[in-house]
Amino acid sequence: MNIDIHSSFLPHTDRDASLAFYRDLLGFEVRQEVGYNGLFWLTIGPADQPDTGVVLYPPAADPGITEAEQQTIAEMMAKGTFARILLATPDLDGVFETLQAGAAEIVQEPTEQPYGVRDFAVRDPAGNLIRIQERS
Repeated sequence: MNIDIHSSFLPHTDRDASLAFYRDLLGFEVRQEVGYNGLFWLTIGPADQPDTGVVLYPPAADPGITEAEQQTIAEMMAKGTFARILLATPDLDGVFETLQAGAAEIVQEPTEQPYGVRDFAVRDPAGNLIRIQERS
């Protein structure tokens, strides 16, 4: 069986802030943008990985979510506990410096973790936790 990861989903709350973070700071390309009733879905990804993407979606757009659930999601996003993603780079310190200089919210500076990786943590504008680990 041959199965690829095509897309993952992360919620976002601000189109412009998301573009500034993912496109301008992380260098991801914007592959698709869909707008509807003032809400935006953005498909982004690394330029050298055209078959793998992240869809940034407005969590309130799901018609099956109640107002109470929307509130819970908003609270979890604000704490950074609703969604997360793990990225990897051979230049951990360079990426860290770029994000720090771009005023990204750093959660943890580059650290040798007891489980054998060196990484750091940052939050995107929606509050999603992003861990970036060093790839050898």
